[in-house]
Amino acid sequence: MAKLYGVIQQPLDEVVYRLSSRRTTASGWLSGLEIAMLTTTGARTGILRTVPVLPLPDGDRVILIASNFGRAHHPSWYHNLRAHPRATIVLGGSTRDVVARELHGAERERCYRRGEEIFPAFSSYRLWARREIPVLVLDPVG
Repeated sequence: MAKLYGVIQQPLDEVVYRLSSRRTTASGWLSGLEIAMLTTTGARTGILRTVPVLPLPDGDRVILIASNFGRAHHPSWYHNLRAHPRATIVLGGSTRDVVARELHGAERERCYRRGEEIFPAFSSYRLWARREIPVLVLDPVG
């Protein structure tokens, strides 16, 4: 079910986000979790891309888990952030300029486990993906 949801989630979230005057997404409404909208610069195109993501607030920074619903490949926003680390995230009605960096080792594992506590499907995604799922931190700019 989660894999099927991954196919329809982004287009559905984008429609609901626009129709709700940027107040909610289908994912947020269905899950009860806060969903953020992440705007990155396309790795190859340079075009701005906005996608829904599940944020894990951590003080003044935000943690993102690049699970891509347990698919074998990383989500496009991950590749975009690797190529262009500066981004914008809309979270809780507030727009923030951020810079991304990938976490490794114990800090990565700690943040992934925190994600599993908030959204248990991350445990399944880890098994399905058959890859190390990247964990990124978005630090505020300025």
